[in-house]
Amino acid sequence: MTSRRATHSGSWYSDSSRDLNRQLDHWLSLAELLHGPARAIIAPHAGYQYCGACSAFAYRQISPVVVQRIFILGPSHHVRLSGCALSTATKYRTPLYDLTVNTQIYSELESCGPFERMNIRVDEDEHSIEMHLPFVAKVMEQYKDSFTIVPVLVGSLNPDKEAMYGRIFSKYLADPQNLFIISSDFCHWGQRFRYTFYDPSWGDIYQSIQTLDRTAMDTIETLNPSAFTDYLKKYSNTICGRHPIGILLQAVNYLQRMVNTKTSLKFLKYAQSSKCLNMSDSSVSYAAAALIFE
Repeated sequence: MTSRRATHSGSWYSDSSRDLNRQLDHWLSLAELLHGPARAIIAPHAGYQYCGACSAFAYRQISPVVVQRIFILGPSHHVRLSGCALSTATKYRTPLYDLTVNTQIYSELESCGPFERMNIRVDEDEHSIEMHLPFVAKVMEQYKDSFTIVPVLVGSLNPDKEAMYGRIFSKYLADPQNLFIISSDFCHWGQRFRYTFYDPSWGDIYQSIQTLDRTAMDTIETLNPSAFTDYLKKYSNTICGRHPIGILLQAVNYLQRMVNTKTSLKFLKYAQSSKCLNMSDSSVSYAAAALIFE
């Protein structure tokens, strides 16, 4: 049995269970239930001081009583992947309690599609999945012995591969006992990110960034995967979880075509790490969304 350490606790979020509990309780108490019960959420993966309050709006939409399996799709920041990778760990540690990986679902995924395994070092270096684990543990704390997680690291996929993985995950998305967490920050703006798109007609730089992100959010809300691909080609917005988002849109699209599923995705909160006013500034944007089946 292999356990993945909480390697970003103590720096990106508190390693004290008491402090972390208090912080998560506070953020969740400030978030409204606006679009639930969620079958999938989109939420950021930065340090909690920057995005914790925003993330809470996505997690507030979850109904823990029905959830038994939680799929967490996070982008790969450190290794090149042409597909998706599964963990070699069977437990993911958090300061609150350990989360159990669903090895049966892993076997099913490996039998029906191209999934590789990431070694434990790659797993522990990556933050895109880990930053969701304390929120998962908190929201599910009353049912901590009755759910499992399915962590999936997502590489740089072309639209055809997003569609392929979307079809694979669609049957799991259709099951109301499953929840999908799509891990993504939005615009990474500034010279250090090599992205300085600015349209002065949209106002100051931070307002231009917000309009750029809002356009992406409006596009994602249409649940049209090709429209999102076209948006990314037009603006090259540095949305780091664009491929996990693409998989979700493809899964929804597949279900809509195959079984006439009615769904609705809404963005509930938006934030920026700072307000950029000069070309030497930088910021990262965060957004929280929920997908429901009507």
